[in-house]
Amino acid sequence: MSECTHDCSSCSAACSSREPQDLHEKPHELSKIGKVIAVVSGKGGVGKSLVTALTAVSVQRTGHTVGVLDADITGPSVPKMFGITARAEADDQGIYPVRSKLGTDLMSVNLLLENPSDPVIWRGPVIAGAVKQFWTDVIWGDDEFLFVDMPPGTGDVPLTVFQSIPVDGILIVTTPQELVSMIVEKAVKMAETMQVPILGLVENMSYAVCPDCGKHIQVFGESKIDEIALKHNLPVLGKIPMNPKLAGACDAGMVELFEGDWLDPAVDAILALGEGEKQ
Repeated sequence: MSECTHDCSSCSAACSSREPQDLHEKPHELSKIGKVIAVVSGKGGVGKSLVTALTAVSVQRTGHTVGVLDADITGPSVPKMFGITARAEADDQGIYPVRSKLGTDLMSVNLLLENPSDPVIWRGPVIAGAVKQFWTDVIWGDDEFLFVDMPPGTGDVPLTVFQSIPVDGILIVTTPQELVSMIVEKAVKMAETMQVPILGLVENMSYAVCPDCGKHIQVFGESKIDEIALKHNLPVLGKIPMNPKLAGACDAGMVELFEGDWLDPAVDAILALGEGEKQ
């Protein structure tokens, strides 16, 4: 073993004296972003995009400026929920997000495609590069909170987001099925490995409400989220029911008009992060 020269730039050894590298990319010079919140899950189909949209809308209703970065490149659904059909524009300075009717800034690959139904058939590194560009090349302006709708799993794109974007906290979305406990654990361990703070858990499709008697029906069996949260010492920040009116609002592009208090604890946790700005 060679003697240490204390010059880390020419050494590949992983010693304790080496300072950790900050791989975070700077946002566009014209962007002024406050806190970044990523919405994640260990698997697809749990309603991550729904939670992203509802949380963003709820935070905006408190009087804050909000943006949504759709990092689910191969399954973008955020523009549809907000009723956005216009394409994003760009000039020599960068790419401009599309603003929703009530003022939410949105960027998604569907806003760049000539036909929103065209599939994105890209390999992992290209997808990861596109997500990074949504951070570095998009002129977000003055958004106090930027929500990142993550793709499912723990692969290339989530890794790129956590390494490239300074995420202030994540929401982990679950459903009541038994197998979800294992999936949640994967998401928790990835967040811990990447040293990203976990704000808490949100359970989607938690129950259905009987239209006649108001009883809560456990469609997918008894919820395990409280046990999972206790195991990982995390708070439960919301339980969203299966609601036909909510599904209809998303299909009609009117998620901004839907009202529900299921995510109030999540909103409180996000606002508690403060409104500090990133340099």
